[in-house]
Amino acid sequence: MKSLDDLFMHFLQDVYYAERQLLKALPKMAKNAQLPALKEGFTAHCAETVHHVERLEQVFEHLGKPAKGVPCEAIKGLIEEAEEVIGDSDAGPVRDAGLIACGQAVEHYEMARYGALIAWAQAAGHKDVIGLLQQTLDEEKKADKSLNDLATKQVNKSASLTAKAA
Repeated sequence: MKSLDDLFMHFLQDVYYAERQLLKALPKMAKNAQLPALKEGFTAHCAETVHHVERLEQVFEHLGKPAKGVPCEAIKGLIEEAEEVIGDSDAGPVRDAGLIACGQAVEHYEMARYGALIAWAQAAGHKDVIGLLQQTLDEEKKADKSLNDLATKQVNKSASLTAKAA
């Protein structure tokens, strides 16, 4: 990567790969969550993620580049961590707390990527793609807040009580 445009394209391909992997991971997370609001949150965010992929494809189109991803070790690791939580815990509040933490790790990763892409798009004069990227960043922030609210208002306390009862 020798230019900001090279870096921008690499990160764009990285987040495109990540979003496509999340389309596979989110339904599994929803299936393994116990709290109905958490199941619904993962399911709703999966539906949003379809639009994230579509917007990224529009960004590639605006740039005159084919939409393709590059393997992202970070998202692979975050998804693997969610699979470990599912495999190493019983259904219930403790697993839900773990799934929320994994979901938030993914959201924070995505927020960092979209934030950088927006800044680089501004610097490189790709003004026509900023709105698409910003819309997705706003949705990622909303998903993170929703997960945080579920954790702090409900799940963490239940998980704490479960641990004391065991």
